[in-house]
Parts: sequence; C-alpha cells; structure tokens
Amino acid sequence: MDERMKNIYSTVGTASLATLLFKRGLRNQFVQGVSRLGPGRTRLVGPAFTLRCIPAREDLNSIEVYENPDHPQRKAVETVPSAHVLVMDCRGDARAASAGAILVTRLQMRGCAGLVTDGGLRDVDEIAGLDMPSYCARPSAPTSLTRHHAIDLNVPIGCGGVAVFPGDIAVGDGDGVIIIPAELTAELAEEVSAMEQFEDFVLEEVRNGASIIGLYPPDAATRARYNAAKPR
Repeated sequence: MDERMKNIYSTVGTASLATLLFKRGLRNQFVQGVSRLGPGRTRLVGPAFTLRCIPAREDLNSIEVYENPDHPQRKAVETVPSAHVLVMDCRGDARAASAGAILVTRLQMRGCAGLVTDGGLRDVDEIAGLDMPSYCARPSAPTSLTRHHAIDLNVPIGCGGVAVFPGDIAVGDGDGVIIIPAELTAELAEEVSAMEQFEDFVLEEVRNGASIIGLYPPDAATRARYNAAKPR
C-alpha cells in the first residue's frame, strides 16, 4: 500500500467505501458488532495480518501456554509487520478478552497500524488512551484462554461476519471497520475521493436549504452546478 493510497484512505469514510463496494456487488464487507475504543485520534488504515482462534479446550489452555514463545497470540504480536492491522477471528465471542493493554501497547510500539477483533478486549481504559486505534466487540475482563485457542497466523479468517484475507485493506472510522479486497484497493482509491468531494457539495447545498430531490442523487441541473463549482 503506497503512501498516496494510504493518505486517501485515511481521509475518507467507511460509509462511502461501503457504497462503492455495494455497487460492485460486495455487500458483506463491514465488520459487524465492533466499535472503536477511545476518541479516535488516528484513523485505522492498513493491510490485514490475521490471527485465527478456535474455541478453547481446558486441557490445552492452561496459563503456562503463554510461556511458549511460539504461542500464536504472542507470535502475532511480535511478527505483525509495521503499518499492518492485526485482525483477529474470535468467532464473535466476547465472553473473554482477545488481548489486553500490555499486548496492545507492544503492537503500537512495533508500528502496528491498528487492531480489530470480534472478541473482547480488557484493560480498555489503557487501550483507549493509546495512539493506535483498536476495535472490539466490547470490554471483557477474562483472559483469552477462557474462550479462545489461538491457532493460525496470516490465513483467511472471518471477523464480524466478514471474510478477511491477508493483505486485504482494513479501514476504520467512527462508524466501524470495512474490509477492502486487496485487488480493489487502487480502483476504489481513485473513485472514493471524487465521491466524497461531491457529497461535501451536496451537504453544503442541504445546509443552505436545498431539497434532496434532484440533488441526491443528482439530476442534470445539479451535475452542471457541481461541475461549475468544483475545484479544478
């Protein structure tokens, strides 16, 4: 993901991206059931690096497993590439945390672009204060070992009902997180800026008292007025 595309995706909304994906027949790219912790000083943008969890089994999930440096959860934190987003598949089960403040702080220190999990997070007051954006289903204090057995790194996963492939682009704002298939990244970047520029024009028209009829979607007169007014 080059800097130009990253800058574009850092300034556009997930709502616009969802509409453009819908026009292409992709209707299930918005991660369901997750929200951002904290005020969102930094937008979430980056290629997905994935971690898959299956249901925990008591004989395999004692606290001692964390002593293993190759434990997939620990390994994910230490190997996610800089500027990537760690996306966790916790099967939508928020009865336990999928990480806490120590691991999430380590992600930030390693240059991770953000965290998305359809499970819980604990230590959310501390995580919300970090500069790195984090999205989860809800706060949850129990350790991940209670419900989650981390098993695979950087494989196709499901997160919040969305298929996420390694290298897909995750974009997050106040509405939530949307996953853009990697092969559409450049195409959507070219289209979404023009779409949002037009919608800024529409919003200003509405603020000035205009009806949405013939404005949104635009008729020929609106298009002509916009083309005359838009920056060159």
